[in-house]
Amino acid sequence: MSRFRINWDLIKNIIFGIFTLGVWFLLKTKPGQRKSAVREWVDAIIFAVIAATIIRTFFIEAYTIPTPSMEKSLLVGDFLFVSKISYGARIPMTPLSFPFAHHTMPLVGGKSYLEWIKVGYHRLPGFSKIKNNDVVVFNWPAENEGRPVDKKENYIKRCIGIPGDTIKIIDRNVYINSKLADLPEKSQFHYHVKTDGSGFSETAAKRLDLNDVQVASPEGDFIINMTGKSSKEIKDFGNVKLVEPLIDPKGNYEDYIFPFDKAFRWNYDNFGPLWIPKTGMTIKIDSSNIALYRKAIGEYEGNKLEQRDGKIFINEKEATEYTFKMNYYFMMGDNRHNSADSRFWGFVPEDHIVGKAVFIWMSWDSEGSFLGKVRWNRLFHSIN
Repeated sequence: MSRFRINWDLIKNIIFGIFTLGVWFLLKTKPGQRKSAVREWVDAIIFAVIAATIIRTFFIEAYTIPTPSMEKSLLVGDFLFVSKISYGARIPMTPLSFPFAHHTMPLVGGKSYLEWIKVGYHRLPGFSKIKNNDVVVFNWPAENEGRPVDKKENYIKRCIGIPGDTIKIIDRNVYINSKLADLPEKSQFHYHVKTDGSGFSETAAKRLDLNDVQVASPEGDFIINMTGKSSKEIKDFGNVKLVEPLIDPKGNYEDYIFPFDKAFRWNYDNFGPLWIPKTGMTIKIDSSNIALYRKAIGEYEGNKLEQRDGKIFINEKEATEYTFKMNYYFMMGDNRHNSADSRFWGFVPEDHIVGKAVFIWMSWDSEGSFLGKVRWNRLFHSIN
């Protein structure tokens, strides 16, 4: 006996069809024709969905912080509004999609979009350009699920480098164009804390807002992820003998760090120098630097890039230079030792930019109790 299997693709196509038919009925009203109560309700719902979709697509969209990569600046459970008009709203590249679903259908799962129609990258004029230190939402460029650009996972990070900048990290300090960059006030790093063998009380940890304390040895060594302010305050504890930053030394090659090439012995505390591509800028390319720009030239800008006999070929032609078609950005999380960011997967192309995070309208602490679950002091808090 054959097993009954639900054809979810068919169901999703039916849902899309019903929604499209509803829009058609909404628009197709004869002059003088009286609507039934059901028809009025259907029209109202469809109108609300269309209006909300337009607002969400072109003006402002709600977003939730799912991971701690931006703590303490942004917390898991923060609900944000992301402005699409700040940098200019991106025209939907995959326009046939289920309302309010990003890439997965609610309840039934599977794709929430159809790829029957694809639109190239276009963006409406915005009020400003991305600036250094803006907090930006973007589609994760390293995703390998095969989804269209605008359906990739949404990430949020701080834009450290903009097009044309040269970034370098020395002993965890970030330099932009050879100038020491400002460190976000609530940035966190890992520290080695040595005590007399005792630990830290719950009250002390709460006072310093420590939520990532790891026991490194039974002799009283700890690895604590904390802000610079907390690292200074913890030195005054009576049981603390030593507080020192944990820094991955220069030249220590990590194979998971961009550009994944032993010629660039980089890690998350010592990285670069790396020039960030800018639209219209031409650079020399050869075997010594192609690893840095291979993905931008090949995947993001749609060229066929090959290396043969020590030479570089772009679209079957030997190339010694390349002119970039798009702007690129370098993103980092404020939780510097607990953030998967551009140090791990490289540049963010401009066609992946979603919008600017502007303010927190709600913050929910899942570990709080009753009214303590709402972080009242973060409500309607602007994002810097």
